[in-house]
Amino acid sequence: MATHTQSSHRFYLVGFLAGFLLLVTVLLGLFLGTETRRQFGEIEASWIEYDGDVGQKGVWISSIRGYLGYGGIIHNFKNYVLRQDETYLTRAQVQVRHFRSVVDVYLAQTTDPVEQRALRTVRRTMEAYSDKFSVARQGVADGLSIEQIDAMVRIDDSAAKLALVDLEAVWTDARIISTRRIFAAVGQGQALIGIGFVSIIALVLAAFAIGVMLYLMFRDMGHTLHRLSGELTARREAEASEKRLANVVEQSPSTIVITDTSARILYANRRFRELTGRGSDEVEGKTPKFLQSGDTSDSTYAELRRALAEGREYQGIFRNRKKDGTTYWADTRILPLVGPDGTVQNFIGIGEDITERREAREQVARAQKLEAVGLLAGGIAHDFNNVLTTIVGAAHLAAMDATEGSDLAGEIEQIEIAAKRAQSLVRGLLSFARREPGQSQPVNLCGVVQEVSRLLRASLPPTVRLKTCDAQDMVMVLADHTHLHQIVMNLTRNAAEAIGAAEGQVIIGAENVDGTPEGLLDRSDGWVCLSIQDNGPGMSSETRARLFDPFFTTKPLGKGSGLGLVVVAGLVEEMGGRIEVDSAPGEGARFLIYLPATDLPEEIGTLRDGTPTPRGHERIMIVDDETEIAATWRRMLMRLGYRVEAYTSPIIAAEKLLADPGRVDLLVTDMVMPDLSGEALTEKARSVRPDLPVVICTGYAPSSIKVSGPAPKVLDKPIDPDHLARQIRDTLDGK
Repeated sequence: MATHTQSSHRFYLVGFLAGFLLLVTVLLGLFLGTETRRQFGEIEASWIEYDGDVGQKGVWISSIRGYLGYGGIIHNFKNYVLRQDETYLTRAQVQVRHFRSVVDVYLAQTTDPVEQRALRTVRRTMEAYSDKFSVARQGVADGLSIEQIDAMVRIDDSAAKLALVDLEAVWTDARIISTRRIFAAVGQGQALIGIGFVSIIALVLAAFAIGVMLYLMFRDMGHTLHRLSGELTARREAEASEKRLANVVEQSPSTIVITDTSARILYANRRFRELTGRGSDEVEGKTPKFLQSGDTSDSTYAELRRALAEGREYQGIFRNRKKDGTTYWADTRILPLVGPDGTVQNFIGIGEDITERREAREQVARAQKLEAVGLLAGGIAHDFNNVLTTIVGAAHLAAMDATEGSDLAGEIEQIEIAAKRAQSLVRGLLSFARREPGQSQPVNLCGVVQEVSRLLRASLPPTVRLKTCDAQDMVMVLADHTHLHQIVMNLTRNAAEAIGAAEGQVIIGAENVDGTPEGLLDRSDGWVCLSIQDNGPGMSSETRARLFDPFFTTKPLGKGSGLGLVVVAGLVEEMGGRIEVDSAPGEGARFLIYLPATDLPEEIGTLRDGTPTPRGHERIMIVDDETEIAATWRRMLMRLGYRVEAYTSPIIAAEKLLADPGRVDLLVTDMVMPDLSGEALTEKARSVRPDLPVVICTGYAPSSIKVSGPAPKVLDKPIDPDHLARQIRDTLDGK
């Protein structure tokens, strides 16, 4: 009984213990099952948070930083201030709109007050920059310096930088919290595994089968959690590396294009899209043929394809076309991308925009050409003008002996016309080289037009009609007479040459303008418009764009230098005016030159008025190292009644003047002579006779003449004999 009782007690005890252990096993199983489910749910929620909300915010923050960093809004805006290139400002305006969109979406998604405050701070700073765009543009239009514009648009963006740091800190904290939740859940799961193992050992006698199954279940779960943890770490590192690489490629200052083996574009970075003016949908899936401008030969493209087909790298310089039709120069390298199996899977093209570099080199070359022309003009002007002076003087003397209306008089007139055209060419070169300044004075524009028309009518083909304004119209402008002559001569001759052998008409008109032309300053005397119009073949827009470029010409080789219109534009600008061109293919061309008008009367002697050449009886000394010039002027002045001494040596002339200061009433001297210049000769003469009147004739106008006493009258060679006689008479009369 006692044994049974003991056995019963033992049975009950064992049964109680077994039941208790079983109950504990069941409860523990329920507990472990519940906790395991909860931990898996925690892992899933943490992963969704990490991969969803936190990841999306990371993308937004990266975009915001991109707009604030290199190549972003501030960078492009500062580039606009420094370079004053409208492209940078346009790019910054587009980026501001994108920036606003990103910030608005971010603000709509977040409820964190720190993030909201940081986003509003960054947005305020960018709006401040956006408000400065118009200020900068106005500063550029007003011609302010870079420093002035920079001072006007400078903005303190330190608060935006701190706000961006706060924004990234919040995002980083969220990432850390999500990661910690995942690892905490994994850790707790691993702890549950330990509890499970301990429970299994404790309950192995009562629930061996359950323990084995739990052991197997928890062992598999542990392996799964460990593998998941490793995969999460590897994925996070891979995503960070991929993002860095994508940012480098997208924000690269070079253009980067990736194509398949059929040359169809798979990817084009931001620099390529901005440079070509095309969006991703306009380039992806297409071949780069849309870049071809027609300047690259077919053989170059064939060599490119052959190199890529052989798996070799190709490098070359291409002139590519943008979406708007303009072009740019790109130094491009194209490389094959080889896969693990050794086959070419893609091609990558990396390009650098070298347009500014090429334009700088071209400008240097153009400047060197201009300098060469200036040196050439200065070198030949003196000698050539001396030759023309002799021709003009001899022709004038011959005309005095010829019967008016005779064949001989006509031939002599042709000599004078040819000499004056040669004079215009020399002065054009000197003006182009900026070696011969003009002197503005009241001039009848219609009178100049009549002068030019008389010179041109003999050389124009009979099929070209010349219609001009009347010299009696008296349209007065404030300009240099010689330069006006060059402008009208150049433009009229160009118009006639454009018409060629066809029948046509050149119309030259001059009229006062009502109001002030656009781009010019208001003047009390107003403005005058000189128009030269032809009905020739006209010009294309490309020709008009390069019309005033040095050495640009549409004439055949040997027919034009490409300097005529450059000279015209320079002379018009020097007079304070403006030139415009209106032309289209098949519609002829019209040049409009706006010149300052004046109410002052024209100076006497500017144009021949038909009055007789003045005469005199005074004593005149002529000094010129060119024997032909000295002899021609001596004969002409002696015919007019003057008593003339002529010398080709300035040294001998100086000795004569020093020995007898009162032997002459007027000194006419060349400027550039061997041994003694005209300026030095004048100074020697003035040392013994301070009031001696002097006329200096020069084939190459100096910048200034400094002599003691009254200022000498300076005349430019070649000198019209009638004009020389009038200037001598005016000087002797003290006018």
